[in-house]
Amino acid sequence: MNEAMHDAMKRLRHDVAMQAAAVVLISALLMVSGALVFEHLLGYQPCELCFLQRKPWYALVPVGFVLLLFATKDDRKLLRAGLALAAFILFVSAGLGAWHAGIEWKWWPGPATCTAGGTDFTVALPSLDRQVVLCDEAPLRILGLSLAGWNAVISLAAGLFALRGALHRRGNG
Repeated sequence: MNEAMHDAMKRLRHDVAMQAAAVVLISALLMVSGALVFEHLLGYQPCELCFLQRKPWYALVPVGFVLLLFATKDDRKLLRAGLALAAFILFVSAGLGAWHAGIEWKWWPGPATCTAGGTDFTVALPSLDRQVVLCDEAPLRILGLSLAGWNAVISLAAGLFALRGALHRRGNG
């Protein structure tokens, strides 16, 4: 391992903001990959709200790379500002996931365009080749949570970690 990489790994062990940047990038890459695996390899077709929930994660991939660049260049001001932005994006993602999960649990109504009580898709979209997936039906639950619920949990956790990194100052633990 070259010396620059060794120094970066050493700093990563002790630098909360750098750890937060790594968490943002790694979680974004895993969430985007996971969504694509569930869709294209496992056959779970996403609904309209699932696609909406992917957008923050798509945005976080390049943000995460830029954050790591700021971290390796030791640009603390830009790193902390970028982490604050990432935290905001992650909190929006958590809200979208919680909203969608609540729709799946029938706690509140969803958009009329993608719920069972809404539009008759066979009339509205007669030439649609793929099955329309309703936003108020969770096709899969893992440990009791739908994928939207897990998005809310993971987004909130990563957002809190990013916020911690944004607020962290060297030397205060």
